Amino acid sequence: MIRWYYYICRWAILFYLNVVTRLKVEGLENVPKTGPVLIVANHLNNSDPPLVSVTLNRNAIFMAKEELFRNRILSYIIFGLGAFPVHRGQVDRKAIRHAESVLKNGMILVMFPESHRSKDARLQEAQPGSALIASRNDVPILPVAITGTEKMSDWKFIFHRPQVLITYGIPFKLPASSTQGKKKNLEELTDFIMSKIAEILPEEYQGFYSMEKTKK
Repeated sequence: MIRWYYYICRWAILFYLNVVTRLKVEGLENVPKTGPVLIVANHLNNSDPPLVSVTLNRNAIFMAKEELFRNRILSYIIFGLGAFPVHRGQVDRKAIRHAESVLKNGMILVMFPESHRSKDARLQEAQPGSALIASRNDVPILPVAITGTEKMSDWKFIFHRPQVLITYGIPFKLPASSTQGKKKNLEELTDFIMSKIAEILPEEYQGFYSMEKTKK
């Protein structure tokens, strides 16, 4: 549930990012104007979720780690900004049902398949959650590539204004499969999703899903 302060925070975050970084957004025309969309993005910094939120031209709902909701005040704030909790490292059926309801209501759901920030800014092996939800709901998947936010981990970055780029790729759908939901198939679908993110990332960010590795 998005609360009244969502739009105030959205404006404030966008203003802040434009002051302390050299923010650039590409591919916004690829974001469907209506209907359900599953956004999948790489994860470099805690600023990534709000970065995606404020650069989109639509409201979005985020899946966020459960630990963020343990503080009552923080929980109220981030829930009102469009986030809901997921327990990492396990099958969280409540979070899955919530995610599916977001898509069934024709909204945008944002997930970070790696489930945690990358320590070296390269793509890490992803969890199958996004593939599971995508395969069960047959919605367009929009890959997003984020670069530059890894330089925002130290407050001193404000003196250097790092280049931050967010690229919205071309929407796609998962290939048809007769083994929907099976573990091996989910692994393959996860790799397929991550390869779409890797395609729009610079080579030095591709990591586990390097295009050069795929070609070999």
